[in-house]
Amino acid sequence: MAKQPNTGSTPQLKDPELYEELRDQGNSKEKAARISNAKANPDMHPSKAGGKSPPYEEWTKDELYDRAKEIGIDGRSDMSKDALVKALRAH
Repeated sequence: MAKQPNTGSTPQLKDPELYEELRDQGNSKEKAARISNAKANPDMHPSKAGGKSPPYEEWTKDELYDRAKEIGIDGRSDMSKDALVKALRAH
């Protein structure tokens, strides 16, 4: 079996300028990469309205906690409702 070429451990960014702009705005590396790559793919339409979930402010604290648990946010048991909203948005 032929050995695959080493492409490095960093995935390719499809829109490096947007990635840098998002990082400058305070977005995490992961989030900035997801957004910049999605916007570079015309099939994804990331600028169109998303799902039908209500804004986090309308969720109960238990619902926010469960969502934070699903995505692995550390320290969630000590967070207030506002802190959970901020942590979920930052993820």
